Amino acid sequence: MPGRVHILVLNYNGQQLLDECLPSVVACARAAQMPCRVTLIDNESSDGSVEFVREHWPDVTIEREPNRFLVSFNDVVARLDEPIVLLLNNDVKLSPGCVDRLAAPFATHADCFATSPLCWTFDGRYEGTLSDLVFRRGLVHTHLRPPAELGAARYPSPLRATASAGAVLAVNRAKFLALGGFDSLYLPGRFEDLDLAFRAWLAGWKSYFVPDTVAYHKGSASFGPHVGSRGDELDARNALLFAWKNLREPRHVAAHGFFLTIRVLRALATGHTAFLRGWVSAMTKLPAVLRRRRAVAPPRVRSERELFQILGAADE
Repeated sequence: MPGRVHILVLNYNGQQLLDECLPSVVACARAAQMPCRVTLIDNESSDGSVEFVREHWPDVTIEREPNRFLVSFNDVVARLDEPIVLLLNNDVKLSPGCVDRLAAPFATHADCFATSPLCWTFDGRYEGTLSDLVFRRGLVHTHLRPPAELGAARYPSPLRATASAGAVLAVNRAKFLALGGFDSLYLPGRFEDLDLAFRAWLAGWKSYFVPDTVAYHKGSASFGPHVGSRGDELDARNALLFAWKNLREPRHVAAHGFFLTIRVLRALATGHTAFLRGWVSAMTKLPAVLRRRRAVAPPRVRSERELFQILGAADE
């Protein structure tokens, strides 16, 4: 077992969510077989969240950060010294034993970058996080394995996964920092957790799914109201940014260019304004994308094609 774990809970105006979810997180930390602290990262809440936590959970540390969504984790992780950090949204409940089970693969697998649990929504729907990586029509996507395929006999723990759900993600702190953490290019959100895991896999590390560990996620409780009707536009914009930033192999770049032309022409013909807005917004970020393509990063140990093959999805 690794020596220490730190749980970070990201919060913005989520007092009611903290009232519902934080007790399970604190209980899990207290019951862990290793030292485990809990810190609330508060994104300038105005609903009394900080005062509520100070009153009811005085052993929870509080860090105040500007509201930069998942990117808010980066600076706080850099200030920690625990080798394993568990990143949570404020709308997550942990089942007993989560800390120990999510931490275990880091001790037994030197290449472990991240671990993630079996995740359900509060109302009993399957959310993940065992997924395949798919390159389809010039874009990168994930495909969740259905819950029927999660039987222990067929999928022993732990398992490879393309990317872990942003809501519940344990990471190796040093590897997370080497990758630069979550990329602000995608703000306010979508695709930044996939981007992080994709870069980790290319660097030669692995993310593991731990099916005997269960978490519950309410889903978009804070993020959804913030983005409102912009969700489809953000999906389109960030899917394009992901491709422009990460795809290097000529066959992938060519496929992306071909299908992007078709998508733009089709959107113009059909009036698909969400995609067109996303495309225009992505174009304004081209200088930032190019800077990231040139930036120094961990060298690629795996090729993109190898990565798609490893993670169980064929190119289309």
